Amino acid sequence: MFDELSEKLEGIIRKLGGKAVLGGDVVDESLREIRRVLLEADVNYKLVQDFLASVREKATGQAVIKSVSPGQMMVKVVHDELVEMLGGSSRELNLQGGGIKVIMLCGLQGSGKTTTAGKLARRLKKDGRKPMMVAADIYRPAAVEQLKTLGDRLDVPTFVPRRGEKKVTRIVADALVEANGTGIDTVLIDTAGRLQIDSAMMDELAGLKKKFGPQEILLVVDAMTGQEAVNIAEAFHEQLSLTGLVLTKLDGDARGGAALSIYGVTKVPIKLIGVGEGLDALETFHPDRMVSRMLQMGDIVSLVERAEEQMDAEEAQRLEKKVMSRGDMDLDDFLSTMRQLGRLGSMESILRMIPGVSGKMLRNADLDPGKFKRLEGIVLSMTPAERSKPKTINASRRKRIAAGSGTTMQDVNQLLKQFDQMRKMMKQMGVFSGGRGGKLNMRGLNPFGK
Repeated sequence: MFDELSEKLEGIIRKLGGKAVLGGDVVDESLREIRRVLLEADVNYKLVQDFLASVREKATGQAVIKSVSPGQMMVKVVHDELVEMLGGSSRELNLQGGGIKVIMLCGLQGSGKTTTAGKLARRLKKDGRKPMMVAADIYRPAAVEQLKTLGDRLDVPTFVPRRGEKKVTRIVADALVEANGTGIDTVLIDTAGRLQIDSAMMDELAGLKKKFGPQEILLVVDAMTGQEAVNIAEAFHEQLSLTGLVLTKLDGDARGGAALSIYGVTKVPIKLIGVGEGLDALETFHPDRMVSRMLQMGDIVSLVERAEEQMDAEEAQRLEKKVMSRGDMDLDDFLSTMRQLGRLGSMESILRMIPGVSGKMLRNADLDPGKFKRLEGIVLSMTPAERSKPKTINASRRKRIAAGSGTTMQDVNQLLKQFDQMRKMMKQMGVFSGGRGGKLNMRGLNPFGK
């Protein structure tokens, strides 16, 4: 996401290096380039003008602090203003207090509304809540079945309307009756979408709002539609007074104009973002973290949170004890480590959170998503003895392993080289310090170790 914008902003900031003071001429030249970049990224024109005026006011005449370059100071000013443009801070869903909370999801067809309902249900369940999804889209073919399938996958109850029922307020009322007394504390209403905004659609949604007073009215918007996403949000907000936005397909939005414009124009906070197709690919929107990624400053906080959520602490501790008792690692340990890392998501998504990694670097890197499967196949094609003692894997064994895993000798050689590099790196980091029976420092391997 934001690849084009990120690279261009990084180039502008780099040019500021070596300047003694952020004088008017320096700032004006930088702002002209930033203006061009933001407009090319499809950011709303008025927002760009306001953004530039604020940056100029805060940056002009600031003396360079010792050990801090003008570029770094400009990065901070631009960073802070972009954060404000995106809403300033993250906003949680309004689910406080007792009783059943109602969340209404609305949006046009194709925005990812039904899938978002499933993702949100999973998220709420993981947070300890007991959600129910309500299939209130009676117009789109297979919409009810799609939501029911998601509910079955997630083990989340899904309320399906009675055959022939066409009144959505009655459907939701029946769902709330069913939810009462069953422990359900959150009801997610998957409303109908249209190919375009029309009065019938808005009347139906307004009727749901009036009758049930949902705690959250979330508009699901496809970030890939650019400025049209902003227009859609404006129209829905005018009719429904939205409480929040969910931006989907943000991982595919290279320009970022919708994300940068939608809050500034509507003042409706972006609460959640969809960053992938998996049911776990729904995140709280943090403006400061998003801007840090955009300016190639990384997002280590999100990376650590993802590690804590996705990685298996028990498996990491088991691996720690195993390696500690031997004072070394084998290919089974290597495979276990790779599987743990695989739970964090694609290598590209992980690298995007590392400070200094640019879109250009990612395009030049070998990030083939099928590489891990090949790696796993190679290791599993080895005998237990070979995995335990990799040094015994000679040329004839490598040939057999390659044939058994459907790969090449070159692939096998590369894996063994990577394994050897990891062992050396971990020794340098003191992972095997203390030797056999000594205390093991697993910081390089176990994110839960101390």
